[in-house]
Amino acid sequence: MGGRIDAYVDVASFFSYVAFHELRQNLETLQSHGVTVEFHPVLIAAINNLSGNKPPWVVPAKGKYLAIDSRRAAERVGLTNLKTPEDFVKRALTVSTQRALHFVKQHYSHEILVATTATLMAKFWTPPHVNLTIDENLAQVLREVTDGGEQGNRVFTQDDVERIMKGREEMKERLKNTTQKAVELGAFGAPWLWVTNDSGKSQPFFGSDRFNHVYEFLGVPHQDVALLPPSKL
Repeated sequence: MGGRIDAYVDVASFFSYVAFHELRQNLETLQSHGVTVEFHPVLIAAINNLSGNKPPWVVPAKGKYLAIDSRRAAERVGLTNLKTPEDFVKRALTVSTQRALHFVKQHYSHEILVATTATLMAKFWTPPHVNLTIDENLAQVLREVTDGGEQGNRVFTQDDVERIMKGREEMKERLKNTTQKAVELGAFGAPWLWVTNDSGKSQPFFGSDRFNHVYEFLGVPHQDVALLPPSKL
């Protein structure tokens, strides 16, 4: 057992949120099995462009199906009241947000990166949908990030927030290179999971509904989907 999961995610990717939430719920259990999880902020729009992929809503039938499937995926991991912002295309320009996450990743702990990512994703996908492309809104959300404990302690001071906002520009190349790295690993969307087992072998997994395959590849104990016979009671 053991290994590593590199998760390439974008705040503006619905299924990135679902996958991130599931991984976050299982971080301690994965760690107990010797599995390290690292989150990598990327731009899904750039991945689509570089890989030649098209957003699913471009195909009407896919868009109609995803309206149903996305709700099922979210409910399975305990996410409720998620909706797509009406002006999604404009709000999905997450360059600023993803650079901020890279700055947090570089200068703060993994726990703070996870808490920040969770807060930003929740604000993006939950009504009333904070527009994170506006600097004032992004800064305010950063101020609201807590450590997740009972006391709900804020993790960033005002000085921290100003530092993160100013530091976004220096993360330009890092975000670009991370997105390019995902494409080099075969990504055509997000979430893109690059999983390495304890033998050093790696495989890609796409989407938020492949964790049974991920856990099988890692060799960690898990319950797979199985059909049961009728109860005799």
